[in-house]
Amino acid sequence: MNDQSRSPHILVVDDHREIRDAVTRYLEKNGMRATPAKDTKEMDSHLRAGRFDLIVLDVMMPGEDGLSAARRLASAGGPPILMLSALAEDTDRIVGLEVGADDYLVKPFNPRELLARVKAILRRAERPEPLAGQLGGRKLGFAGWTLDTDTRALNHADGRTAVLTSTEFKLLTAFLERPRFVLSRDQLLDITSGRTADVFDRTIDNQVSRLRRKIEDDPAHPQIIATVRAGGYSFAADVREVT
Repeated sequence: MNDQSRSPHILVVDDHREIRDAVTRYLEKNGMRATPAKDTKEMDSHLRAGRFDLIVLDVMMPGEDGLSAARRLASAGGPPILMLSALAEDTDRIVGLEVGADDYLVKPFNPRELLARVKAILRRAERPEPLAGQLGGRKLGFAGWTLDTDTRALNHADGRTAVLTSTEFKLLTAFLERPRFVLSRDQLLDITSGRTADVFDRTIDNQVSRLRRKIEDDPAHPQIIATVRAGGYSFAADVREVT
């Protein structure tokens, strides 16, 4: 195996040829392999044919847009995603992170910043720790649910199942490790994505809402994940080991 084959392989998905080719060339110039794709159909074809370490994914594209594709890929446990968008609104950035992207970069961008963010995402992905942290290899029960931290299978005693994205799984295990403790939004964001919150960042609130919809009997009146005024959130259910 040569050095090139061991270098990170990046899939660059953008309908603008100039941007797509420029990003591809810049990544290759900096020691990475890069494969361009003009839309999500071509992206899916490349993903079926080979393995990629990260996807640089444009938001605004004809056909399936980047947000829809990111949501689909994250749900299927796909590679990490760096989203690109010409939209600078906070809500657009937060939605991108909420659907499963690992980072978000606004166009026009400095190529050096893109490279730095790509490297940061790759470093996080290469960390040897399992997503479940200290809970790896265990089955935990709470409020009628059982979570297998190795397979991420979440099943209820009444037969219900819930499919968790990687971010939702990290969020749930963060709560399960610290039941009854108040966790701030900054703490939860650092645990789930390794970054700190910006002003007005509602990413964690959105992620908690999505998790509540999957595990709470009445998400509008949550009994498992409680909101703590001016504090953050607390996991209000008892947690036990299941054998």
